[in-house]
Amino acid sequence: MRLFHTPGSPFARMVRVALRETGLLGRVAEVETTLRDPASSLLPANPVGRVPTLLLADGTALTETALILPFLDGLGGAYPLLPLGDVAARAAFGRILGMMDGIGVWNRELRRVPEERSPGVIALETGRAGRVADALEAEIAAGGWRLAGPPDAARIALGCTLGYAERRHRAWDWRPGRPALAAWFDALAARPAFQATLPPESGL
Repeated sequence: MRLFHTPGSPFARMVRVALRETGLLGRVAEVETTLRDPASSLLPANPVGRVPTLLLADGTALTETALILPFLDGLGGAYPLLPLGDVAARAAFGRILGMMDGIGVWNRELRRVPEERSPGVIALETGRAGRVADALEAEIAAGGWRLAGPPDAARIALGCTLGYAERRHRAWDWRPGRPALAAWFDALAARPAFQATLPPESGL
């Protein structure tokens, strides 16, 4: 199997962290690729041209983190990322994916020239990200989101989302007023799987 990724993609990073945490990395070759490029090495495998893409031995291309992580659970890794029947774990995972989707929209707006940016979109996504982060701060302060043992899909997703904000969407300083969330992130980010997949910093 091959995993196509780009170093800056938080969604691809979620899969890369999961492979390392579950001990499945030895079964998957990581292939760095390019996006928005007609010569991308990804396009022959997946004409959608999005990462992460997991290319299976039979040529099937799985796109999207939300599909790839459950597939990994079927490969017999060290532990399940999304335990069967655990609705709360899946709800938490979905919430963080939604948070990251919104931050991605916000980031793309900021990469436009100023006269092409939508203030309404930026305000909407700023509010969404802050609202979710505030809820997480309250939940963690109350004892939720514990980090006992290896991280599940939701914790991996949240770590990659906050890590993206720290290194590639620095327009959002999420730490002030959220000490519990900041301490939680710092503990998770120190794990070897996160350190090995740090995204490059961008100019934003």
